[in-house]
Amino acid sequence: MTRKKPIGIFDSGIGGLSIARRIRDALPNEDILYIADSLHAPYGYKTPAFITQRSIILTRFLIENGAKAIVVACNTATVSTIHQLRTEFSLPIIGVEPGVKPAAENSKTGIIGILATERTLQSESFLHLSNRFIPATKVELQPCPGFVEQVEKLDLASDETRSLIHRYVQPLLDKGVDTIVLGCTHYPFLIPLIKEMVGENISVIDTGYAVAKEVKRRLGIESLLSSSTDYGNNLFYTSGNPDKVETAINTLWGAQNNVSSLNSD
Repeated sequence: MTRKKPIGIFDSGIGGLSIARRIRDALPNEDILYIADSLHAPYGYKTPAFITQRSIILTRFLIENGAKAIVVACNTATVSTIHQLRTEFSLPIIGVEPGVKPAAENSKTGIIGILATERTLQSESFLHLSNRFIPATKVELQPCPGFVEQVEKLDLASDETRSLIHRYVQPLLDKGVDTIVLGCTHYPFLIPLIKEMVGENISVIDTGYAVAKEVKRRLGIESLLSSSTDYGNNLFYTSGNPDKVETAINTLWGAQNNVSSLNSD
């Protein structure tokens, strides 16, 4: 019976859909239960204590609704809470971290750039991660205030969004990076504009594929992979305005889904 339970996924908003989409592609027969904590988005400006509190609340909700594993589809929440969540809950919990390792392996210049929230870049776990590849690789950090808000507004192609991308990406190019890591799950929705700016010679690393691979691996180890041959169901919740979030989710997911209100405060 446990195999039939859904994979629980949460993010501060709709950015985690970039992870959920990869999980859906890798595990088409699994049910997915997703929470967009939009009332409290973005997490990048919140304190670690607040992010931890929200992460525990959302994880409990997912477990109470049958989740067999939890995916923290938010870099900021991962660096702030993953150890606490794994201490409090016994089911598999998979986090998201910037793809520094694949970027370092991919880079020919030995200079990589990380686009992320300031909270992620300042975290102890990220600094530990990036330091593992120094001095062989030079890691240039670039906080990106405003990126999350643009994605949450579905403002993915405006002059304002293009201006923000230029503001944050150009300094990395000036420093000689040949590989750019997207260190926030919202940012993959900006890939078309980022690639339009940087051209074909700059690699852009989206960690969603690696996360989906890890989810599949962990479920396999725990004998939790669904044995169903039917296409999995998608259930969406939000702490924000369900109508507004439903429009955003359906736009980014590319299919019609209902979004229910989450009463978790």
